Amino acid sequence: MAEHGMRVGQGFDIHRYSDDPDRPLVLGGVRFEGQRGLHGHSDADVVAHACIEALLAAAGLGDIGQLFSDTDPAWAGADSLELLRLAADAVRDAGWDPVNVSCTVVIDAPRIAPHRDTMQDRLNAAAGAPINITARRSEGVGALGRGEGVAAWAVALVAGPSDRQDRAGSGEPS
Repeated sequence: MAEHGMRVGQGFDIHRYSDDPDRPLVLGGVRFEGQRGLHGHSDADVVAHACIEALLAAAGLGDIGQLFSDTDPAWAGADSLELLRLAADAVRDAGWDPVNVSCTVVIDAPRIAPHRDTMQDRLNAAAGAPINITARRSEGVGALGRGEGVAAWAVALVAGPSDRQDRAGSGEPS
C-alpha cells in the first residue's frame, strides 16, 4: 500500500531520427505523416515515454526499461499509448493515483501546436489523468538543433490514499 501524501516524479526521453524512410513519426500518440520517424524498439514516442518515466518515478516503480525492456520482443513496435495505459495501471496498483503530468517536447519541426489538443486527448485517455503538452524549439543548439533527434521532459504528480479522500470531500476532482 502506498504512503499517504503526494509525490512528484520526473521523466526524460530522447530518440534519434531513424534512417528507415517508412518509419512514422509518433508523438503523443499522433502520427505525423510525411515526417521522419524516430529510432526505437517500440514506436519511439518520446512524449509518451517521458510521461511514463515521470509517473513511474513518482510512484517509486523504477523506469520504463524495467517495465518494458527494449530487449523483450513482446514490446517490439509497441504502441506507446498502450504502454502509458499499462504504466498508469501499475501506478494505481501500487496505491497511487495519477493527478496530472506536464510534458515539454523539444523539436524544431513539425510544429506541435496544431496537434496539441489531439495529443493531450489521447494521452489523457491512456493515463486516466490530465496530461499537458508544451513544445519548445531547440534554437539550433546541440544535437537537437542539428536535427539529430527529439527529446521530452515530464513531471508527474501522484496522490496516495488520504489525498484521494481529502480531494473527494473537498469537491476537487479525484
